[in-house]
Amino acid sequence: MPEVYKETDGHNLKRKSFRLRWKNIYPKRPRFVFEPAILIQSVRIAAGSGAAMFAASALHLEFAASAGMVTLLTILTTRWETLKLSAARILTFVMAVVLCYAVFTKINNNGAAFGVFVFFLIILSEWIGWRVTASVNAVIGTHFLSTRDFSPRFIVNEFLIVLIGILIAVVVNLFQHNGRQREKIITGIRYVEADFRDVLKMLAYDLSRENFQEMQGKEETQGNEEAQQDRAEQCTDTVWVKLDRLEQRVEEFQEQARIYQYNTFQAHTSYYSRYFEMRMKQCKSLQSLHSELEKIKKMPRQADIIAEFILYLSEHVMEMNDPQKQLMRLKELFEDMKREELPVTREEFESRAVLYHILMDLEEFLQYKREFVECIDDTQFQVYWEKAVEEFSSSNRA
Repeated sequence: MPEVYKETDGHNLKRKSFRLRWKNIYPKRPRFVFEPAILIQSVRIAAGSGAAMFAASALHLEFAASAGMVTLLTILTTRWETLKLSAARILTFVMAVVLCYAVFTKINNNGAAFGVFVFFLIILSEWIGWRVTASVNAVIGTHFLSTRDFSPRFIVNEFLIVLIGILIAVVVNLFQHNGRQREKIITGIRYVEADFRDVLKMLAYDLSRENFQEMQGKEETQGNEEAQQDRAEQCTDTVWVKLDRLEQRVEEFQEQARIYQYNTFQAHTSYYSRYFEMRMKQCKSLQSLHSELEKIKKMPRQADIIAEFILYLSEHVMEMNDPQKQLMRLKELFEDMKREELPVTREEFESRAVLYHILMDLEEFLQYKREFVECIDDTQFQVYWEKAVEEFSSSNRA
């Protein structure tokens, strides 16, 4: 019997379930954890902002300190995001200058003029889909507001401030710890796979007739209503919690994979993003499977066969696997189910129908992995799979 299903005193089980529900209603504020990555990012932003200000001062530009502000507002998490934002800043600079001229030459009051300028700046930025550029353009707007100077010399001065700021931001963002990021992602893959194996083993245990008969025996001794309540609380504290945590973990690693992908200039790095996207879909399949499992009122004998298949499946939840063999075995299981005798009672019919839906969820689970494998191109296969396939080809596991 898995450790999570060890018998527990009924009072303690209810207290545990109450604490779980309380945490779901009033979750604790996430504790801040100071990581080296935060320190590195802070140093990069500080150094870049200082360098931009120094470069603008060396060129004797007016409002040189704003170059550091432009760098601060342009350095984003990934290289690609920084490059796209930098291009958007240059393109919208012209729009900001025209808008400054149109507003500040007509309205003398500084407060009113700046308010009208910001109003139209936000509207235009939203309209073209680049609201993120509004902050720097607003800073540039304050320079034109304070000087009311629209001469070519001053416009070039402002353009150089923006240009220096974004160039320093791009250079600073070239220094990324991609190797460390990839190591974290690979570690995440192993964690997620281990969680999937645990969930599948739990589902197999819930589906086994031995466990079901144990719960029925508890119903006879405790009373039907109390036993069902205990069973619901037990499920809440185990499989559903494990699935929720697994989904959260996959989401976290999805974000890490996205950052890694956009911090490189290589197309093959989309592999990790697609991998975690596939795992998220599989997580939804297991949630659907568990929902179906809870509908069973009387466990048919065919449930043990499906439970054995799920245990077999748990042994093959690994990255380097093409699930063709598992799909073939599932197809055989479908054929075996068709050859079974027809159910006699309504209860047996409903339970058999639920088992069929569980098989469909398992097929969907495997198809997601199969589609992921089919989309791996030659470059990704060589970079991510070739070495591992050579190592694991003898065991044919993934």
